[in-house]
Amino acid sequence: MVSLLLLLLSTSILQTAADTPNVHCFAEVNEQTGECEDYLGEGVSDIDCCLNIKYGYKLHGSSSCVGCRPAEWSQWSNWTPCTVSCMEGVQQRQRVCIGEGDCLKGESLEVRSCSLQDCCPQVGGWSSWSSWTPCSVTCRVGQRQRTRECTNPPPSCNADCTGHRVETEQCDTYQICPTHGSWGTWGSWNPCSSNCIREGSGIFPTQPRYRDCDSPPPSVTPPGRACDGSRQDTKDCRDLPFCAIDGSWGEWQPSSDCSVTCGVGRITQKRSCDNPAPRYGGRDCVGSPVRQSICNTKVPCPVDGRWSEWTEWSKCSVLSNDNIRCKSSYGNQNRHRECKGQKHEGKWCEGSRREGRACYYFERCEAAGSWTEWSEWGLCSPPCGRAEKTRSRDCEPIYPDFPTIVQGATKVVEVFFSGIAKVKCDAINGETLKLEEKTECRNVPSCT
Repeated sequence: MVSLLLLLLSTSILQTAADTPNVHCFAEVNEQTGECEDYLGEGVSDIDCCLNIKYGYKLHGSSSCVGCRPAEWSQWSNWTPCTVSCMEGVQQRQRVCIGEGDCLKGESLEVRSCSLQDCCPQVGGWSSWSSWTPCSVTCRVGQRQRTRECTNPPPSCNADCTGHRVETEQCDTYQICPTHGSWGTWGSWNPCSSNCIREGSGIFPTQPRYRDCDSPPPSVTPPGRACDGSRQDTKDCRDLPFCAIDGSWGEWQPSSDCSVTCGVGRITQKRSCDNPAPRYGGRDCVGSPVRQSICNTKVPCPVDGRWSEWTEWSKCSVLSNDNIRCKSSYGNQNRHRECKGQKHEGKWCEGSRREGRACYYFERCEAAGSWTEWSEWGLCSPPCGRAEKTRSRDCEPIYPDFPTIVQGATKVVEVFFSGIAKVKCDAINGETLKLEEKTECRNVPSCT
């Protein structure tokens, strides 16, 4: 009976493994783009690939990357270039949600104002053309020039005029000059007839160079004299290397151990370019000296714990239940956080789970107020189309001159004011608690 139960259980496990689709497994997820990188291979299930939560996988080659970690926002990308080169524009930055599930808080796109320079270039206008210069020759055809200045009006903001300052045209003297030919400069040496020397032959490749009788060419009517000497020059190529021997691969060497002790890793094999090795500048072997294949340890990787956010501070109170609201008598309050996600012998969170502090209970207590300075301008909202940015001033309480450092039961402690006081500042534009100012963001990209 026991043997039958074990057989049925084994069959069920094999069927479950067979029902789990194989995936393409990757050893890294890009922290800015959310793309899978460092491809390990296929042939493992998503469960096995995610034995290491730093890994990611794709169901097939063209599908999106799925991170093994719980969903969290990537790092912000760099700000894009300003949308305009002058006056005010905007910049954007993005982030993506990496991992399994949805990121609950935050936006994937932010926009802010920018300005590269305070003015926009204004193109100038040209003055009238000057008179033509005299013809450059006294016979046959030469050239003449005229100029103009970028002053009508002058350009502004580092701009210039459109077009050329100098204009050149041919001028014909209608006079015929006899011209005798003269050699131009030698051209560059042409390539050698071979790129290597056969060792022990005593025969060297050669290379030529040429020149043309064109500086100037001889005239036809009236006839000019041709150039004297040869158009071609030749020399031996004596500094060439011996002819190359190309390399060839040797046999693959035995495999290494799996590169990891948990999750999915690689097995590596190597070979050498020594059968034969390249000589006299011969080509290296084509291809990689290393090949890799995937290996699966079937062992989950440790997952370190991470602190949750602190809870809100508890109500400020004393054990004796005395009424301390609005008084200089201080009480205590605390908050806590949880270490979440630790498993597979990962590290427990470092630090304290609880935190306490001394406090004056000032909930709904009357207090004088004063206006803060204007805050920095906020982000453009929405991040595309017609958007606005906002800044504000707040009416903050001026607390009584209670002691901020007191002697506790065992040590000197700092005392904080707790609770939302009833405060009112002198009215500005009819407001006594909060002032807001809004302005339009310029040159925001249209929504797509």
